[in-house]
Amino acid sequence: MTITGHGFSEEIWEQAKTQAIIILISQAKKQNTISYSELVDQLTTIDLEAHDTRLGTLLGEISTREDNEGRGMLSVIVVHKTGDMQPGPGFFELASELGRDTSDIEECWIEELNNVFDYWSAATVPDSFHKTNPINAFRGIFGLKRATT
Repeated sequence: MTITGHGFSEEIWEQAKTQAIIILISQAKKQNTISYSELVDQLTTIDLEAHDTRLGTLLGEISTREDNEGRGMLSVIVVHKTGDMQPGPGFFELASELGRDTSDIEECWIEELNNVFDYWSAATVPDSFHKTNPINAFRGIFGLKRATT
């Protein structure tokens, strides 16, 4: 078994990403945000704290993959529980790397949040998602069906 730089095996890390995606999509379909602490409380595949840098890495990998697939930065819905009620600075750093205009972070956040909510509230799961992600086994949880051509 190979242990990644995150301290988990690659298999466990991928299972954690899949579980986080399931949680995030279920919230995005209902147009809800979720706090970092609520997300880690729901993760059962790995044990992380809300302020663990590995959580940021996990969310960054998820958002990069989702954005590359045209579904937006899914981690946009993960926010601080108190205070600004927005994603943390790592989200905006990644947003900038992915080509978003982050000169006004609130505007960036709201635009991305609306894009993700719009996508997932009306989504069927695209075939590319089924081919690249084991989440297809869970599509019934979300009430999603495969996209038809």
